Amino acid sequence: MSLVRVQHVAISLDGFGTGEGLSLEAPFGHAGERLHEWMFETQWGRKMIGQSGGTSGVDDAFLRLFEQNIGAEIMGSGKYGYPGWHTDPQWKGHWGPNPVFHTPVFVLTRHTPPAY
Repeated sequence: MSLVRVQHVAISLDGFGTGEGLSLEAPFGHAGERLHEWMFETQWGRKMIGQSGGTSGVDDAFLRLFEQNIGAEIMGSGKYGYPGWHTDPQWKGHWGPNPVFHTPVFVLTRHTPPAY
């Protein structure tokens, strides 16, 4: 049995996970939340952001598997933070002190973070 699995990766048909121009104000760049709009239409997605309603079906069933047997989140530095996050020891991610995922996070990057 494999100890690693890749799950819940949103990419565009041309292979991009975010747009150009990442910043603190635009964590997904010029593309905004377009890659995730489908998710927030489901019952699971609406509940995640504190709202009711939403669609059921295949997308909702897929998203309900999100937290099952997940030991850690592995993300690129673009998802973790705006350009320059690695020089700010106070930065904890775009989501603030309460992330939507409650697992350890490993950031794939070429930058060395500051010593804590």
